[in-house]
Amino acid sequence: MEETTLDKLRRVSLSLFRQNIFGVFHGSISARVELNKFIINKKEAIFDAMDEEDFTLLHHSRDYRWKEASLDSEIHSSIYQNIPDAKFVAYAMPTFTTAYSLDNDYIVPRDYFGKRLYPSLKIYDPKKNDDWYERADVEIPRAMIERNLDILIIRGYGVYAHAREINDLAKKIAIVENSCKVLLFAAF
Repeated sequence: MEETTLDKLRRVSLSLFRQNIFGVFHGSISARVELNKFIINKKEAIFDAMDEEDFTLLHHSRDYRWKEASLDSEIHSSIYQNIPDAKFVAYAMPTFTTAYSLDNDYIVPRDYFGKRLYPSLKIYDPKKNDDWYERADVEIPRAMIERNLDILIIRGYGVYAHAREINDLAKKIAIVENSCKVLLFAAF
């Protein structure tokens, strides 16, 4: 039986919510469905109980649907337009990764799975928070392209990731979160 794109988004959203990677109203997840169209959660979506009404289909050109879409829609759109391999995109604010990013410039995992996937990740520093949302849709895909990254850790803000397969998307974010948890616990 083939799983639909919406089913995949709902399943992964629930999984990331259960691991405290997505919050009740915090995070975003999307899937490219055509070259110039993508599905993304709406602003008021609760990630542990998403249904069809919690998503909206957007074109890269803005129309009335953008008003109810996630606040992160502009960033997702920019990633899809600039990174052709991106089929799925997520923004999350995982607790341990975000906490670790506050006082460190790199994530250098010490656990087996973290080391294998990401031997070292430079944390992106947006510098000023005052105008971050005005710059994010340009800076996030640019940093991903320049550094050849499929995941970008942003100091104090969270994580943006993209992947060809939705399970890989969830795996990347979960492994980085677990690595940061290990690093923080090992510091005690």
